[in-house]
Amino acid sequence: MKKLNEILGTEFPIIQGGMANIATGAFAAACSNAGALGVIATGGMQSAELLRQQIRICKSLTDRPFGVNLMLLNPCAGEMARIILEESVPVVTTGAGNPGQYVPAWKAAGIKVLPVVAAAVLAKRLERYGVDAVIAEGTESGGHVGEMTTMALVPQVIDAVNVPVVAAGGIADGRQAAAAFALGACGVQVGTCLLASRECPIHENYKQAVLKARDSDTVVTGRSIGGPVRCLKNKMTRTYLSLEKRGATLEELEQATLGGLRRAVLEGDTDLGSVMAGQVAGMLREIRPVRQIFEELYAGGKAVLQEACREWGDEA
Repeated sequence: MKKLNEILGTEFPIIQGGMANIATGAFAAACSNAGALGVIATGGMQSAELLRQQIRICKSLTDRPFGVNLMLLNPCAGEMARIILEESVPVVTTGAGNPGQYVPAWKAAGIKVLPVVAAAVLAKRLERYGVDAVIAEGTESGGHVGEMTTMALVPQVIDAVNVPVVAAGGIADGRQAAAAFALGACGVQVGTCLLASRECPIHENYKQAVLKARDSDTVVTGRSIGGPVRCLKNKMTRTYLSLEKRGATLEELEQATLGGLRRAVLEGDTDLGSVMAGQVAGMLREIRPVRQIFEELYAGGKAVLQEACREWGDEA
C-alpha cells in the first residue's frame, strides 16, 4: 500500500491537523513548505469568503500541495465546499460528520478526499464514496474528540476498510509515529506538537501554557451534550465541568465557552479561554521550526522501527 507522501505528493507522510482559528493560510503554507501537507481550517470561520481569502494567501506562499479541513458543522459548509472546487484545492480533509454529499463533485474535480473518523463504522460508510484515505483520530487529540484511543481505533479501522488509513491523536515524536506505522497506518496527522512551533500563529501565552503542561493537564468538556472537547485545565474548564455536573442547560454551557478559543488564540487568555491541546502536550519542551518537527517525527520514527526490527529479529 502507498505511503501518505506518495498519495499526496509531499516530502513526508505527515498531515498538519486542521486546528480551528489556528490553521490559517499562512500556517498551512509554512507546513507545506516544510514538507508536510499544510491544511487550512474552516472551524471558527464566520463566512465562506474568508476561506477563499485564506486559500489565496496559502497559494501565494507555497507551490506545494496543501489542503482544506471542512468542518461539516459550520453553517457555511455547503458554500465552502463549492469554494474548494472553484479554487482547485488539491486535498480536502473533513470533520464532524459525513461529507458524502460533497465527495462526488470533489472527486470529479480530481481533489483527494480524506475524512476524519472516530469509529470504524463511519470509515466503512465513507469508503463507498470513493475517498482516497481515512484519518482515524483517537481521543488523545486536542479539540473535538471521540471516545476510542488511537491504539485501539487505528487497527480496527484498517481491518474495516480497503483504503489507506492515516493515524491521528497522541503523536508528537518518532516513537509514536513508529507505533502508527506498526499498526498499519500509511502516515500520521499531527496538531498539538505544532502548537509549539515558531510558525504557529497562536498567542505566546498559549504556547507557554502548552510547554508548561504536564501529562495529566488536559480534560474533556462537553461530554454531557455530545460535543466532547479536550483542552488544558484552567478556570474555564473547571467552571464548565461544574456546570455539567449540576445539569446546566445547553444555553448556560454554551455561554461558558462562547468565543473561548479565539480568546486563547488571539488574546492569550489562558484562564478563561479554550486552550485546546491533546494529551501529548506534556511531552513538549521547546519552540522549534515546523521543519525540524517534521524531520524528527520522520527520522525518529524510522529509527525506532529499525531498532524494533533488530530487537524482534534477535528474539527470533
